[in-house]
Amino acid sequence: MKNIFKNRIKKEQDPLSAEERMKIVEDSSKLVGPGVFYSTLIVIASFLPVFLLTGMEGKLFSPLAWTKSFILIVDAFLAITLTPVLISYLLKGKLRPEGKNPINKKLESLYTPVLVVCLKWRKTILAINVVALLIGGLMFTRLGSEFMPPLDEGSILFMPVTLPDVSNTEVKRILQVQDKLIKSIPEVSHVLGKAGRANTATDNSPISMIETIVLLKPQSEWREGKTKNDIVTEINNKLQIPGVTNGFTQPIINRINMLSTGIRTDVGIKIYGTSLDTIDALSQKIKKALEGTSGVKDLFAEPITGGKYIDIIAKREVIGRYGLSVDEVNSVVEAAIGGMTLTSTIEGRQRFSVNARYAQEYRNSLDALKKLQVQTMQYGPIPLETVADIKISDGPPMINSENAMLRGSVLFNVRDRDLGSTVKEAQDKLNAMMTKMPKGYYVEWSGQWENQIRANHTLALILPIVVLIIFLILYFTYRSMKEALITMITVPFALIGGIFMVYFYGINLSVAVAVGFIALFGMAIETAMLMTIYLNEAMNKMVAEHGNNRETLNEDIIREYVIEGSAKRLRPKLMTVSVSLFGLVPILWSTGTGADVMIPITVPLIGGTISSVIYVLLVTPIVFEITKLRELRTKGKIELIDAK
Repeated sequence: MKNIFKNRIKKEQDPLSAEERMKIVEDSSKLVGPGVFYSTLIVIASFLPVFLLTGMEGKLFSPLAWTKSFILIVDAFLAITLTPVLISYLLKGKLRPEGKNPINKKLESLYTPVLVVCLKWRKTILAINVVALLIGGLMFTRLGSEFMPPLDEGSILFMPVTLPDVSNTEVKRILQVQDKLIKSIPEVSHVLGKAGRANTATDNSPISMIETIVLLKPQSEWREGKTKNDIVTEINNKLQIPGVTNGFTQPIINRINMLSTGIRTDVGIKIYGTSLDTIDALSQKIKKALEGTSGVKDLFAEPITGGKYIDIIAKREVIGRYGLSVDEVNSVVEAAIGGMTLTSTIEGRQRFSVNARYAQEYRNSLDALKKLQVQTMQYGPIPLETVADIKISDGPPMINSENAMLRGSVLFNVRDRDLGSTVKEAQDKLNAMMTKMPKGYYVEWSGQWENQIRANHTLALILPIVVLIIFLILYFTYRSMKEALITMITVPFALIGGIFMVYFYGINLSVAVAVGFIALFGMAIETAMLMTIYLNEAMNKMVAEHGNNRETLNEDIIREYVIEGSAKRLRPKLMTVSVSLFGLVPILWSTGTGADVMIPITVPLIGGTISSVIYVLLVTPIVFEITKLRELRTKGKIELIDAK
């Protein structure tokens, strides 16, 4: 980009004529157009991994990428079309030189001495940056990982599980006790518990699974210093009921997990096989191996056996003597226990069946069932136990199948630790057991871990392609491989600040943090492009004034113009970064629903923006100067780049 105002702006210059204004607008449009196009293309390309995310993460973050891309496209269109028109109307009267701006003058006076010192001690500055990069890499390995930052929905879903042979009466009693204890906590507003399946064919919950929605009061009414985790811990401590395994989640995320993975907790280990007894034995071994693992909470093996069934088997040799058939005995059992449809009633557009069956006291125990009367033609009514064996037998409470195989599962939530390290430790504990699995049996990790693996795989696959695309865009911008590499070097140093801030902020790596780093990637490239363009403009000016050979150029001259290219255009560089920072910093103090996801996106952006600015303003000129000095020594001249 050439300095189009150089020959037209002087101290106390006369007002510009209409022809001069149009010439300035025409020149600026030709220079700004390609730069706007390439920078927009780079930022949109950097969001390509977000566009390719699938599942829950894709639905959550793809609107962000689309919004950013459309804004950039419209912004580029307006910059090329509307901005020149506005300049032609507003660029009137006397124009003051850039040096007369007091803010710009003060910034240059502060920045130039620092840049001079950095150029003088360039090897030391580069060494400091390399050390910072190594420290950032070490911190990155120490960061925890999770699929998504936990979004606070404002309520709690308490999901305890009882023994599979629990009765309706006992479940009702447990519900009443639990609801009363939960309501006694001051922060709880309302409690509603449900046992078993709802009135829908899509809910296959057994009677032993309880779902209790706990609505909380506004946070301003909580006890001082109390957090949601403290409330969950208090509920868990109060509800230590024998035979009941507690579990905690949130209503929305629970439904999403159930629909996407079939697992109602953060992590689930699915055991596949052909025999329920073997699957149950493996489930218990896995559960025992995971007990005591740090971060593993609400550990529970889904019961595959332990269900109770009442078997009523007709005595064929006896029913023949009474003149009965098996169907007649079964009809009595069906009518007495299951109910018999008598008729249907119509109310408007709705139809309802009218059923009849014995009262509860006649069928609530084995003794009562044995005394059920079976009518015979010759002997009159006789007890059911006379013509049938009635006993209780064990069996599976519910049979789950997946991928055409029987399936069991071990479930647990993760609290007080990141998901990634918790699952890694659990996998290490189970590795020895996995190698000794019976033939035809295998395990599969599911839940949030399954989603995390899928998202990481997508990002790892597409990020190298994105880097290559951006490198090609830079190459076509500069028409130089060397200049493209200089600009790309900015990226790892920009990530340093993001890693530092994520580490000290105590945030785990997640898809949200990855989206923040992706947005930082495009911003860092854009800032580095701006600095490189101005430095190349300074080199063009230097060659025009001093020539381009060893006899006329030396290190002092090159440094003078490097400083000029860096300092004289300090304001647009800082404006580019300041606009982003001013929009992002307030998010750090945001609260309420949504802040849990927005803060992990913002933190790496802010930290990386600060570090990329420091690198671009102080290190990029050093690398640029070293490159040009090397060109002068090896080729005898400076390689000039068209700075458009």
